[in-house]
Amino acid sequence: MAKGKVITVAQQKGGSGKTTLAVNLGVMLVRGGARVAFLDTDPQGSLGRWFMTRAEDGRAEGMDLSTASAWGVGYEVGKLRDTADFVIIDTPPKADSDLRPALRVADLVIVPVASSHVDLWATDGVLDLTRREGREVMVVLNRARAGTRLGAEILEAAQALDASLAETQIANRVAYAETLGQGLGAIEGARSPAIRTELEALMAEVNARLTEG
Repeated sequence: MAKGKVITVAQQKGGSGKTTLAVNLGVMLVRGGARVAFLDTDPQGSLGRWFMTRAEDGRAEGMDLSTASAWGVGYEVGKLRDTADFVIIDTPPKADSDLRPALRVADLVIVPVASSHVDLWATDGVLDLTRREGREVMVVLNRARAGTRLGAEILEAAQALDASLAETQIANRVAYAETLGQGLGAIEGARSPAIRTELEALMAEVNARLTEG
């Protein structure tokens, strides 16, 4: 059996939607027939709470959850890659040496950027650490506000970053927050064609990057 691929979701600024992106990617992968192991390294434990809510409702088939502190990431991922097709790591909002183990093991680092200049500025530290580790990175505009001047400014600034920018933007929709609290992925709870379209498009980009790598 081939080793599972590792996706690390990282961003220095809190509130960027790391956990939301992690769980929705995981749900999409499981719906596609993959086995997914989540690794929660954020002491806040939002991913773990989402998973337990889901498990209590009997919806965790095809998924596993582990937790680890920074120094235990490499060991834990080594085990999870033997049994899962994908390992998705949710990280604390920081960009320091504690983040490096989660970057080092990644086949792809996804950096969500919410629709504000402050979030964009906070991206530099994570991108710098990712480059030092020689990892593939993809910036994803999250909670995007299409059709607004701010949204256009953020898109233009993100395109100027020294990093690959996903073509797909994840829109600022209440459904993402609502379904997270229910232990669901947005595609399971909202039944919105727009949500399905953007998540499938993002998943296609992620798979393409992992295949290239």
